[in-house]
Amino acid sequence: MKRIMAIDLGKFKSVVCNYQAPSGKHEFVTIETKPQALHDLLVEHQPDVVVVEVCGLIGWVYDLVRGLGIRIKVANTNDERWRKRMIKRKTDRKDALKLARLEAMSELPQVYIPEAAVREKRALINYRKSLAERVTQIKNSIRSLLERQSLSLPLGKKGWSKAALLQLRSWSRPLGQAGVQELWRGELTMELSLLETVTEALAAVEEKLDALNAQDKQVQLLQTIPGVGPRLAEAVAAYIDDPHRFGNGKQVGCYFGLTPRQYQSGTMDRQGRISKDGNNLVRSLLVEVSWLAKLWNPWVERMYEQLWRGSKTRKKIAIVGVARRLLVRMWAMLRDGTAWQMPALPVANGKAE
Repeated sequence: MKRIMAIDLGKFKSVVCNYQAPSGKHEFVTIETKPQALHDLLVEHQPDVVVVEVCGLIGWVYDLVRGLGIRIKVANTNDERWRKRMIKRKTDRKDALKLARLEAMSELPQVYIPEAAVREKRALINYRKSLAERVTQIKNSIRSLLERQSLSLPLGKKGWSKAALLQLRSWSRPLGQAGVQELWRGELTMELSLLETVTEALAAVEEKLDALNAQDKQVQLLQTIPGVGPRLAEAVAAYIDDPHRFGNGKQVGCYFGLTPRQYQSGTMDRQGRISKDGNNLVRSLLVEVSWLAKLWNPWVERMYEQLWRGSKTRKKIAIVGVARRLLVRMWAMLRDGTAWQMPALPVANGKAE
């Protein structure tokens, strides 16, 4: 008899279904979503396996269960098998029971959960992205503020040079000292203060990531690719984690949502846009770096030209294709532990140089 403990995790309370397979007998219990409460329940029931949905709480739950020597499986709620079994009347008990039944039938779609150190690095990488987005938002806000006063800054990076920042500070005033007709100067003061604070935080996070990367052989390996910098290398290494969990390059492309959707019905069989499943941060970095890497990497440049075919409408299609191929090569490098070796350059007639 297999003892399954299925848990529908909630922010404050969690519903637990203790399920016996194959008989299907089950009972429910509600506990506080706290480590001690879960620990005591696991020690009391000693299940053969624990199943939970992937969510923001999964980190400490996963570590706690594994620390007790109990198997844990995390359900991928984006999987088609999960969605097919959506129920009309949704309750925490029904969700927990569904988890247990899928595990009993060996049909539970699972998601990969890395070790705690990798999860923490992923979180820091995502935090860095959010800080970078905040910097951009503040800069856009400052430009919008100046436009209201018929003022402007130089375009691009020149707009945030030391000289440009000095000019901005000369226009600013503490809000308490700004008159009714010059409240915008007070707003500018606060925006500049925010910009300085967030920029310093972003620099501190990047400094820490660089220090971690200096000890990470996977990141160093990926940076041997011409045009690939630390931000893409660290993200790909962290989210692939164990390269051997993928059987081939197609699985890697699917994992990051870079493979096209397929539409098949009767005699129709065509491919649509990319699925955009998986991690958006890695996908967007791959596309961004692919644009820039054309300047530094002959293979990227030639691959883009081959996929582009000189058509204005195929530029985005081509760069996504390059990003997918670059990702697969990065995965293969991690799998084999080999540095970048320039592949044969593709040419228009399908042959290589």
